[in-house]
Amino acid sequence: MPRPRVLLIAEAANPEWVSVPLEGWSHARAIQGQVDAHLVTQVRNKGAMERAGLVEGREFTSIDSEAVARRLNDWTNKLRGGTKTGWTLSTAAGAIAYPYFEQLLWQQFRDRLRAGDYDLVHRLTPLSPTTPSPIAPKLREIGVPFVWGPINGGVPWPKGFDGARRKEKEWLSYVRDAYRIMPGYRATRGSASAILVGSFDTFAQVPRCYHDRCVYVPENAIEPARFTKQRTRKAGLPLKLIFVGRLVPYKGPDMLLEAAAPLINAGKVTLDIIGDGPLLQPLRDTVSRDGLGNGVRLPGWVKHSELQNWLIDSDLFAFPSVREFGGAVALEAMAVGLPPAVIAYGGPGELVTPETGFLIPIGSREQIVRSFRELFQRLCTDPNQIDSRSSPAMQRVRDHFTWDAKARQVTRVYDWVLNGGDKPDFTRQVVPHLR
Repeated sequence: MPRPRVLLIAEAANPEWVSVPLEGWSHARAIQGQVDAHLVTQVRNKGAMERAGLVEGREFTSIDSEAVARRLNDWTNKLRGGTKTGWTLSTAAGAIAYPYFEQLLWQQFRDRLRAGDYDLVHRLTPLSPTTPSPIAPKLREIGVPFVWGPINGGVPWPKGFDGARRKEKEWLSYVRDAYRIMPGYRATRGSASAILVGSFDTFAQVPRCYHDRCVYVPENAIEPARFTKQRTRKAGLPLKLIFVGRLVPYKGPDMLLEAAAPLINAGKVTLDIIGDGPLLQPLRDTVSRDGLGNGVRLPGWVKHSELQNWLIDSDLFAFPSVREFGGAVALEAMAVGLPPAVIAYGGPGELVTPETGFLIPIGSREQIVRSFRELFQRLCTDPNQIDSRSSPAMQRVRDHFTWDAKARQVTRVYDWVLNGGDKPDFTRQVVPHLR
C-alpha cells in the first residue's frame, strides 16, 4: 500500500538541544523514515536542521513566528528570574504564543491541504495538553484527519510537597485546570481523529467522551546511536549510585543525598549527582558540612554526549523525582544496562518494571528518604539484585522505547485513522506491570 502523506508539525524540534526539542526532532525523523512526512517547525530550529543535512522545502519548512514567540519567551525568563524553575509559567506562555505559529502555518499550507496533498496532519509538539490547536477544527471542515500527540503533563503534586511546589515557583499549578475553559479546548479534542496520550495521568485528564479516540503511546524514547556503550561492571561495595537531572526540589537530589549519607559515611556507597540548578550550591554545602566529600561528586552539568560514560561506570541510577512527566533519563540509564530506582509515580513508574529496576512507593519526604535508604541497605547486602536486572532493562528499551519502535506504533495509528479497523492498543506489551 502507498505510504501515507503526512504534514508533521513539531514547533519544537532541534537535534542540537535537549529535552522537548530533542524529542520532537528524534520522533519526527523516525516517523519520516516510516511514511512520506514533511516536517513543519519554528524558524529557531532551521540552522540546526540544515547542519543535520535536511533541505528546507524538501524535508522541512520553517515558520518565523518570532514576532510573538521571542517577546513572550523574554517576558517569561524575566518572571522566572533566569532559574530552572517555574515550568508551568513557561508552558502557559508557550500556549499563548503558539496559536500565531499555527496561524502562519495554515496560511502557508491551507491550499495544499484543501487540494488533498496530505492524507493527514500530525502535531507532535508542543507536548502539553494545555496548548490547543487552532487548525484542528479547520482540518475537520475540509476532511483532513488530525492526529495529536503524544501529549503529556499534569501529574498532580503529591501530598506533603507544597514546600517543593513553592520553591519551584509553580504558582500557576494551583489553577492549572483553568486551561479547560480556554478557547480551543473542546474544539481541539473534538476535531482530533486520534489523541496519543503519553502517560496514564494524561489519559485520566481527558474527558471520557474522547476516550474512544485515545491511544496510549509513551512520550519518551532513546536514539540507540547516542547510547552505544554497555555497563559491564559487577555491582559490589561500595555501590556506585548516580543521579542525573536538573537540580531542582521536585527531582529530589537532596532527598537522595540524605538517604545515602549514612552508607556513604560507612564506606558502603558512593554517589555522583550530575546536573545543574538552584540546589547545586546547597548540595555542595551539605557535602562539606557533613564530611561526605570522599563519597560524593557534584560535577555540575555534563554534555549529553558524555553522559553514557558516567552511566556505565555506575551500579544504580537513583532518581527520587516526585513529579516526573516522562522520565527519559531513566530510559537512558536502562539503555546502557544500568537499572534505575525510581518512585512509582508519574512517568518513571510506567517506564521501569520490577524486572528492570526498583519501584519506590510515593509518600511523604520522610517516607521516601527511608524507603531509598532501606533499598540501598538491601542492595549492599545482595548486589546481585542489581546485576540481574541489567540485561532485562536494556532489552526493554530496545524492544519498546527506541524512536523507531515508537514511529512504528504511530504508523499503526495512522493506518487506523485512515483505514479503520480495531484501534491499536500498546498497553499490554509496553506496560504489562500496570495492566
